[in-house]
Amino acid sequence: MAATPKTARRTASREQRRDQLVKATIKCIARKGMGSTSIGDVAKEAGLSQGIVNLHFKSKDNLLNETLRHIADEYKDTFNATLENSGPGAAEKLLALVELDLRPSIIDKQKIGVWFAFWGEVKSRPTYRKICDERDQYYDDIIEGLCETIIYEGKYKGFSAATVAISLNSITNGMWLSSLISPKSFDRNKALTALHDLLRSFFPKHF
Repeated sequence: MAATPKTARRTASREQRRDQLVKATIKCIARKGMGSTSIGDVAKEAGLSQGIVNLHFKSKDNLLNETLRHIADEYKDTFNATLENSGPGAAEKLLALVELDLRPSIIDKQKIGVWFAFWGEVKSRPTYRKICDERDQYYDDIIEGLCETIIYEGKYKGFSAATVAISLNSITNGMWLSSLISPKSFDRNKALTALHDLLRSFFPKHF
């Protein structure tokens, strides 16, 4: 049965309110840390009452779970769009995905701070671990697949696609951390050059 205009407005309002609260949570975690962020803090940041937060999420745990899913889905959408719109070859796609992680919109201090806050809790929070593990596996499989294609094309020897994927992931995570703890000294252009040099060291015929 088709929704009436009134029902559609009510549904949209609920989705918009949840999105508003999730974005307020991101700001609070970036500013105060996860442990110090309360329902009251989120409500104040969003300009709403605590009752509204409880109405939509029931608990702080539910709100945090939804916040992690939000930032994971947001990154995945950008990742998939980059993969689809780059190319046509595996090397071009790999380069685009590697450079994606250093886009200003991705390496944003607030977003990176929230990512690390959640990563710091994965050992004790099974839900966080599940979301992060699924995310990491999805990206690792795609990066590794692209590397396998490049290795086959270039007849490269002496290392595996998994080795390259792990190396790229490790250096990117290190750059994210560096940008978070030393934002004034972090140089995005130098970081990009380091990533390009790493690709060139593995795949000199392609980069």
